[in-house]
Formats: sequence, structure tokens, C-alpha cells
Amino acid sequence: MSAQIPVKHPFNRVSTFIFLAVFSVFFSTATVARQLDEVTLPDKVTLPGTDTELQLNGMGYRTKFIFKVYVGALYTEKNVDSRDAAQALKGPKRVLMHMVHDEVERKKITDGWSEGFEENNSDEQLEKLQARLNTFNAFFPDLKAGDVLTFDYIPASGTRLVINGEEKGVIEGADFYAALLDVWLGEEPADEDLKEAMLGEEED
Repeated sequence: MSAQIPVKHPFNRVSTFIFLAVFSVFFSTATVARQLDEVTLPDKVTLPGTDTELQLNGMGYRTKFIFKVYVGALYTEKNVDSRDAAQALKGPKRVLMHMVHDEVERKKITDGWSEGFEENNSDEQLEKLQARLNTFNAFFPDLKAGDVLTFDYIPASGTRLVINGEEKGVIEGADFYAALLDVWLGEEPADEDLKEAMLGEEED
């Protein structure tokens, strides 16, 4: 009788471990982002200059008439479902804008900031913010589809604007970021549907 030659299974313990590890990494990567049509954003970010991990609270479209202008997203330390809850968080925050409209002229962008500040602040508050708002508005160029802007609140320094990876400037003062956040989340938001989406309500 001839001796039986043992057949090695192609998936021994080492192979099985490697397979599971690779599968686990792939699966994790596939579930750490959220997508809205062609725009994909990470579920978690850590802002440069901080050690605080922020989570994607919500994302949605800013629309004007029938046109989609950008995808807006809010990142916070913990989930919030109201403007007051978002404003109560004293740590880092991020609002991200991913442009989807072909082109938006600089003047329309800066007019939007000015209008948002005027509609959500008293005359006295606006007077305190106006010089900084003018500086902020000066940071903006014309924007086009694919441009990515981040508005980060860093408690130690203020509001940092980054466009396509390039830092444009920092505006000091927690009051400025609170007023900026109200452009999206205040009583007179730029887009009511976007406000709801950023506060965690899923868009249709």
C-alpha cells in the first residue's frame, strides 16, 4: 500500500489570519466615510493643532433656487441635534464646504457671508464683528466645482479658513465662529434644509 501524502490546505492558520486582517481593514475603510452623490466625506477628523477627534454630525446640499451650490458638513466632538447644542460645545469644530456648482463668483460668496451675519446678529453684535468679517471676506477667490473649504474653530487661535489645502488666514475670537456657525444653523439660516441635514437629519 502506498503511503498517503498529506494535502496542505491553501488556507492554513497564517493564511487565514492574513485574509481576515486584510478583510477587516477593507471593511473598516469602506465604512468610515459618508457619501452624498459624488461627494464622499470622512466620518472622523482631527484638526491640525488639536488632539480632539471630531465626528461628522451631518451633511447636505446648499441649494439656490433649483441649483445645488455645495455640500455642507458639520463636524463636532459629539452628536448635536440643535443650534444651541452645537453652539454650547466649546472645543474644536469644523464646517466643510465641497463646491459642486460650476462657478460661484467671489462677490456672491462674500455677499452671502455679509447677509448671513446681518440676519443672525443684532446691530450691536454686528458692529463688533464687522472689521473681522471684512478681513474674512477678503480671503475668498471665485470658487468652482471641486473646491473644498474648511472653517475650523481652534479654541487657542480662532477661525481658520483653508481652501484646497491652503490656509488663507485666521480670525480671532470665539464670537466670530459662533456668528459664522449661525450662517448655517441660526434662526435665519442660508438654507433650512441644509441646517436640518447638518444637525443630523438625513436628506431624501
